[in-house]
Amino acid sequence: MLEMKREIIPPFANPDIIPPELREKSVPAHVAIIMDGNGRWANSRGLPRTEGHKVGELALLDTVAGAIEAGVKYLSVYAFSTENWRRSPAEVRFLMGYSRDVLRARCDQLNEWNVRVRWSGRRPRLWKSVIAELERAQELTSQNTGLTLVMNLNYGGRAEITDAAQRLAMDVAQGNLNPERIRESTFGRYLYLPDVPDVDLLIRTSGEQRLSNYLLWQCAYAEMYFATLAWPDFGRFPLWEILTEYSGRQRRFGGAREEIEKS
Repeated sequence: MLEMKREIIPPFANPDIIPPELREKSVPAHVAIIMDGNGRWANSRGLPRTEGHKVGELALLDTVAGAIEAGVKYLSVYAFSTENWRRSPAEVRFLMGYSRDVLRARCDQLNEWNVRVRWSGRRPRLWKSVIAELERAQELTSQNTGLTLVMNLNYGGRAEITDAAQRLAMDVAQGNLNPERIRESTFGRYLYLPDVPDVDLLIRTSGEQRLSNYLLWQCAYAEMYFATLAWPDFGRFPLWEILTEYSGRQRRFGGAREEIEKS
């Protein structure tokens, strides 16, 4: 079996590990990550897919630490999608039990780092033990003021939009909402976590270049970065490289910037 040897250094604990110097305005407030490539990483080493998920836990913790050090306020991670139920029953059982055990084992550490843990997704089909750990983590860390870590577990972008539309339609039917006054901001209030800002930077690991039904509403104007590293090889240093590259991008949100070339 593969041993997980990577040391997870707490934020601000080692003066030799220094995040990049970025202007505050150039640091994305909300980074979302599609943690892809665990299974392929393991298979390429002759290991079961589950071993990739285990090493991915260390990558997540190291990435959280790096996000804190860089000044990111919100970090959303795609832990289990509504489509992942299509995987083999054995892998689904592993992922459910693994998600529960990681939350149980790491919650106190995240709490020490002043991280607030939140859950975004659907309750149906989730194991009751997983929901219990998610709710415990949310309760324990609810007063923390540092990074907000959003665990997207049993989550799908289309599912979230569908659920929001259903709740909005019910309010219209009950006379609580005038349909003629519905705006984008109105709809946004019916999303799972309406107080979490839109995504500024979406990162997907393992070289795949698609959204995979992740945060479709929130990623409307997100900058995107597709990393070739598999998720188990990710961490604070690759994150900092991406944040540095992001700081040089120009975000126009549909507008235009006049640039006249000087001879």
